[in-house]
Amino acid sequence: MLTLPVPARPGNLCDSPSRRELIQFGGIGLLGLTLPNILKASSVYAAGHSDPTTPTPKGKAFGKAKSVIFIFLQGGPSHLDIWDPKPGAPANIRSQFKNIKSSVPGIELTEVMPKLAQMMNKATLIRSMSYTPKGLFNHTSAIYQLTTGYTPDRVSPSGQLEPPSPTDFPTAASHIAKLKPPSTPMLASVMLPRPLQESNVINKGGTAGFLGKAFDPFFLFPPGDDKKQDKLEKLKIDEFTLRPEIDKFRLQRRQTLLKTINEGVAELDQAVSNFALDKYYDRAFDLILSGRAKEAFDLEKEPAALRDKYGRHTFGQSCLLARRLIEAGTRFVQVNWPSVANGDPTTTAWDTHASNFPPLKNLHCPKLDSALATLLEDLDQRGMLEDTLVVAMGEFGRSPRMGVSTSGNSNAADGRDHWPYCYTAMLAGAGVQRGSLLGKSDDQGSSPVDFPVHPTQILATVYYALGIDPAMMVYNHLNQPRELVQAEPVLRLFGTA
Repeated sequence: MLTLPVPARPGNLCDSPSRRELIQFGGIGLLGLTLPNILKASSVYAAGHSDPTTPTPKGKAFGKAKSVIFIFLQGGPSHLDIWDPKPGAPANIRSQFKNIKSSVPGIELTEVMPKLAQMMNKATLIRSMSYTPKGLFNHTSAIYQLTTGYTPDRVSPSGQLEPPSPTDFPTAASHIAKLKPPSTPMLASVMLPRPLQESNVINKGGTAGFLGKAFDPFFLFPPGDDKKQDKLEKLKIDEFTLRPEIDKFRLQRRQTLLKTINEGVAELDQAVSNFALDKYYDRAFDLILSGRAKEAFDLEKEPAALRDKYGRHTFGQSCLLARRLIEAGTRFVQVNWPSVANGDPTTTAWDTHASNFPPLKNLHCPKLDSALATLLEDLDQRGMLEDTLVVAMGEFGRSPRMGVSTSGNSNAADGRDHWPYCYTAMLAGAGVQRGSLLGKSDDQGSSPVDFPVHPTQILATVYYALGIDPAMMVYNHLNQPRELVQAEPVLRLFGTA
């Protein structure tokens, strides 16, 4: 399903339409107020919000990024088995995979990431990501913290977090859609190819929360089981096409008629005068008539060889689609690893409480390797890495010692549990130093020994790179001021203190 969020009703950020009110491109709601209001919502601010266009500059990297691709590896991949190997550690800690050299002297990955190893000269690894959980020690609470910058405060009797709520803190994609709308008629933020999920809690930390549904990302969640790797092959791009009985000229005539009606009805003029709806109707018509969205979602436009290089699987094609969306003007694209966070590690998930090594070697790492390496190379060759920030990370790493419980979960002898105390993130583009290492973990990968970085600092870095002050105040559903995120950006990524 390809869905656009409907904006909240004016004057009430919490009282927003139900999911039934979501519209599809090509549907009858297209010519109503809905799409223009969505575009309008991208540039209006609730009373009392800080003006994001005039933040205090903080350095040469501030505002360097025009767009962001967030590769979110929900489930928590093992840092020890991918990009922070410890060959000298005891047998029950070290990876079964051998180290390999990368394109940067002194940076080694494991043998399951040969393609990404050759792209390390385009990126920085932070091997000292670290935080101590507050409250629940599960996927959803960690995801919520990473994507919103805040810890969740509501837990159901089952011990899981409550489902998404209009009072949640907004996901970063929503803040960015509001504060930095695209300069061209295009979707502001997109999340694909599946929602965030742990057990039955779906998309917690993935919605606009108290900003209202107008600022939800555009959710591109093709139907089908996570094990099906051809879901994006069946993407119905005709949903971005005018119905056959409405050609461009007819739609343009309707636009002219609408303007004529508006100009002739004084009451309507007065009612909408504060919203400059003409401007947003024009943008809505432009989005449809230009075919920009339809064009961006059409993977058939790409050479078969390049699609093969990304990988003919859901994750690989999602990364390619992310590049196409950014190229078309989308500001923020979040590519979620296509699996329930606590799903089956032997088929789709990074959550390797059991059978850690075979799935990493044969399933998950080859997909990550082909897609992420090709994305970096593709962006760089197109000159897009200069102003596109790429972030790749999970909500935590995996326990150094195998077969022990660190989160209350049971673990097999060959499994690794959750480990937020030390793990790795990769960043590239938009002024991030190339071929660099930040921070260092101890000889077992269990804790940082240098430069610990909290995950909320990555979120602050995303805002900073886009030219948004991470400390700016926004107002929640109770009209209480809150910082975008209570963390400082990692300026050392850009070569500054």
